[in-house]
Amino acid sequence: MSTEPVTPLNLGSQAHLHPEATAVIMGGSGETLSYRQVNDGSNRFARLLRHRGLQSGGHVALLMENNARYLELAWGAQRSGLYYTALNSHLRSGEVQYILDDCGATVLVTTPAMAEVVALLDLSNVPVRLVIGGTLPGFDDYASAVAQFEPAPLDDESEGREMLYSSGTTGTPKGVRKTLPRTAMGDPDSAPVQIASGLARAGVGPGSVYLSPAPLYHSAPLVYCMSMLRLGATVVVMENFDAALSLELIEMYAVTHAQFVPTMFVRMLKLPASERHRHNLSSLRYAVHAAAPCPVDIKRQMLDWWGPIIHEYYAGTEDIGSTWITAQEWIAHPGSVGRPASPAHIVGPDGEELGPGIEGTVYFEGGRPFEYHNDPGKTASITDGRGWRTLGDVGLLDEDGYLYLTDRQAHMIISGGVNIYPQEAENVLAAHPSVIDVAVFGVPDPEMGEAVKAVVQLTEPASAGAELEAELIDYCRNHLASYKCPRTVDFSSELPRDPNGKLYKRLLRERYWEGHDTRLL
Repeated sequence: MSTEPVTPLNLGSQAHLHPEATAVIMGGSGETLSYRQVNDGSNRFARLLRHRGLQSGGHVALLMENNARYLELAWGAQRSGLYYTALNSHLRSGEVQYILDDCGATVLVTTPAMAEVVALLDLSNVPVRLVIGGTLPGFDDYASAVAQFEPAPLDDESEGREMLYSSGTTGTPKGVRKTLPRTAMGDPDSAPVQIASGLARAGVGPGSVYLSPAPLYHSAPLVYCMSMLRLGATVVVMENFDAALSLELIEMYAVTHAQFVPTMFVRMLKLPASERHRHNLSSLRYAVHAAAPCPVDIKRQMLDWWGPIIHEYYAGTEDIGSTWITAQEWIAHPGSVGRPASPAHIVGPDGEELGPGIEGTVYFEGGRPFEYHNDPGKTASITDGRGWRTLGDVGLLDEDGYLYLTDRQAHMIISGGVNIYPQEAENVLAAHPSVIDVAVFGVPDPEMGEAVKAVVQLTEPASAGAELEAELIDYCRNHLASYKCPRTVDFSSELPRDPNGKLYKRLLRERYWEGHDTRLL
């Protein structure tokens, strides 16, 4: 048995071992931070938070585009035993306000790029306001504020946890509140360390280079990047995804590991052959994709191009269950999202478990504890009498135990790997004076997987046309982030509802999905 000490999996340990190693590189600007810089910066931020009264269990909100300080901030909260919420930088003021009020954050860190949104916020309950890279009325300069504090770790360091927001059945976002570890940094029993340990078993460590092409406000990119810094790897963060640039960065920095969503694959495959094949991608040993089902043909093309290094997982922010499938397994089981890590069950409408090959709701045993913040009803609704829990997805298990997803969570739209709950757009459009009824849902899109579509019943049917379509889309975008709003609007004389007012949205969707395999899009 080895007697060598085990290095705790946390940022501070890696900074002690490799202080000048590169921790973060911004893909567009090339700005680079060493492990010493990220570690020192996060320690200063942690001390500022304690000085301003935040104790374990407090809450920090981050509203910003991808930038070099993002992971420093997240680590400052992580090592302070706090919850931290990364907000989607495309949200409108009302959406941001809702999340700030709901999570109870007392700290908001933002950038001048968010000035228009921040200007309309009521921040009377957010006493600590910091801005990075410029000025904003009512905000203190981040660099000046943290410079007052020593870069030494807190005496009472403990593991914190991200608390990200996912749309709920009411149409408003729900905070996925996981159990706060309240353990020493790097404690192997804490969930964040267990996640990093899994990546270590996949070969991640000092010398690894991870490409993160997605916004850091999403769960997987944020958690993966935080985990990479526990392991001593270099993280290359793209400010925005660009297919050609992603290939260039893989070659430039000898990227070894990367994570994508299927839409990114589509965009890379659409590049001219000369662009796709001029880059040396031989350093890439391990690519993973998630967030949305990948069309079988797209994945086959990617495997033909990159070889059998593309793996896939299925999971949710809630951490109640997951699956994993290697490239080799997928070739034998095309379209599958893999075998469940913990026992999975397919359940029919009567609550009875179904056999192989029969579609039903996917439930998992085990998983980590969590709750939907301020919504005990929603939390209870996903658990059955046996203690199995579901994300609401529909699928089937084959004879070999591989899971195939065949439908969406309720009517959730997944566009480019981003979850969109249609009721938010429906609520906005229903308030337009020309609209008497509206349904919003996803329709097939060859690049994004799904595109947001609205079908509207008008008060004056004769007003239907391109001009009103444009007006309705603009109206929605004035109230919600653009990605939540319909890209197209169709008009109908009547929407299919039963006498009690229940909308048969499936009947509408079927018109657009006819001839398409919903498993693949």
